[in-house]
Amino acid sequence: MSSEEEKHICLFLVPTPIGNLKDITLRAIEVLKSVDVILAEDTRTTGKLLKHFEINRPLQSYHIFNEHKTVERLVQRMKTGEVMALCSDAGTPGISDPGFLLVRAVKEAGLEVNCLPGATAFVPALVNSGLPNDRFTFEGFLPHKKGRQTRIQALVEESRTMVFYESPHRLMKTLGQLAEAFGQDRMASVSRELTKVFEENVRGTLGELTAYYQEHPIKGEIVLVVEGKVEKKEIKEFRKS
Repeated sequence: MSSEEEKHICLFLVPTPIGNLKDITLRAIEVLKSVDVILAEDTRTTGKLLKHFEINRPLQSYHIFNEHKTVERLVQRMKTGEVMALCSDAGTPGISDPGFLLVRAVKEAGLEVNCLPGATAFVPALVNSGLPNDRFTFEGFLPHKKGRQTRIQALVEESRTMVFYESPHRLMKTLGQLAEAFGQDRMASVSRELTKVFEENVRGTLGELTAYYQEHPIKGEIVLVVEGKVEKKEIKEFRKS
């Protein structure tokens, strides 16, 4: 490692670009080049990133379908001195991606973890939305079926800006359900393909966004930002700004 304080770290969480490869940090490249093994959500995706930056380190699969089975074995290897880096397909590991279980297990084993700062999709989407970002709640993906309506109803009185991840084929369903729960006039923003060639940020009320995407089918990775509940007098002030 480049600094003395990093030598004892057993696990690095390394954010990877959400689109534009230039968004990777110099430190992330340095760490990936120096660890003993890189754990990847998809070895094919991470492999392309490593090839681009001429990083030649052993790759091992670590994803939501095998993490329960592999955590203990990985921790044992770290105890013997192996240093590992964890990457998800894009963004920061553990943010709606595998990582939490491994971090918890490594911490419980008394070993050191370090999360590098870097790319994550919800931050640019939140800032681009024009909605208040001094206080917000990150909700990730809503449940697909069981518990979905319960989660939405629990947010009806939420006053902070809300951030969701969503897939293209569920966006219309989500917009409709949120409009029904929060009201058609609630302001929101849909960001897709952030940092990529076809990046798009569309703002409007939930009703307007529903109408827009009925006419413009969407593709790509999506972040949905929704205004929190505000008092009526605050609504007028926000609309004027």
